[in-house]
Amino acid sequence: MRALAAAALVLAAAAVAVSLGLARSGAAHSPASHHGRAGSGAGTGTRTSATAGGSAGDAQGASPTNQGLSPAGVALGRAPLALDLGGTSDPVQASFRSPPRAGLLFDLSNGRVLWQLNPLQRLHMASLTKLMTALRVVHSTTPDTPILVTREAVEAAGSKVGVLPLGKHIPAETMLYGLLLPSGNDAATALAQHVSGSVGAFVASMNVEAARLGLACTHYTSPSGYINASNYTCAADLAELAYVDLQQPRIAHIVRAAQAVLPFPIKGGKLYLYNNNPLLVYGYPGATGMKTGYTELAGDCLVATAERDGVKLGVVLLHSPDMGQQAEYLLNAGFADVYHQRLIASPMVPSGR
Repeated sequence: MRALAAAALVLAAAAVAVSLGLARSGAAHSPASHHGRAGSGAGTGTRTSATAGGSAGDAQGASPTNQGLSPAGVALGRAPLALDLGGTSDPVQASFRSPPRAGLLFDLSNGRVLWQLNPLQRLHMASLTKLMTALRVVHSTTPDTPILVTREAVEAAGSKVGVLPLGKHIPAETMLYGLLLPSGNDAATALAQHVSGSVGAFVASMNVEAARLGLACTHYTSPSGYINASNYTCAADLAELAYVDLQQPRIAHIVRAAQAVLPFPIKGGKLYLYNNNPLLVYGYPGATGMKTGYTELAGDCLVATAERDGVKLGVVLLHSPDMGQQAEYLLNAGFADVYHQRLIASPMVPSGR
């Protein structure tokens, strides 16, 4: 069914490309030159400053206020990717009729910011939380490390791998696939318990790691991100975390997979997993990851990365009404209008979830 859908979308994209004109010229982004649909292409996407005020426990609208300390009260280290958020004019001037609450388009090689919208505003992140969970896990396991499937893991609420056998041990790498592709909260729980002995201790280690990486907006309260008002971040922090995660070969290999078939101790002996990332689902050229998220509090969230001809770009969207199409729109603007690359014909990411 995925193959048939992709084939149909290739034909649709070709027709849309003719009607909307995908040729790019110059370095400035013209929204009309990209194939955004209704709902994605009017209004303004220019940079605005983060809203001031709010307490550390208030994710909506708060910006970092405690100089030198993370929201968990831990001393901040230096961020590994020097994001330039202070430019007076971003090279991509994207416009959206219904913009995300916050977002960032950036160069993964040097931290150059190409487009930004409220990059320091604290917002809920849903399962984007699992980008930190995965980082802690690869720091603490090998691919073959056996992970016990506990009752707490099996009974985890929200999105799950769903077939984890209670009391069995599963290789850490298989659990990481379950964490990052279908966004398994059950896998997050089992991994957290293995690494730190309890979910609470693991969450504490997540906050320590966030502070070490200089993530001044970020506060974790679970390894999964499932419905918790005190679990929040900002687009700038997620850009930093994406950069760090992609330096880990195990994570980078997993997040670029559209699907995976893994040996598994269940009837049939195999586990079939599918990625939720719309850019990978619909074959966006050069897509390399990374993670989606959704809760009612967070809305649709996405961290997406892509590489073409040596140019590596990342996009972060928080509480987006159309995350797949907005990510495609921004990445196309970066590759074509900033780095002057010819766009590659591909199926268009459809509007909606």
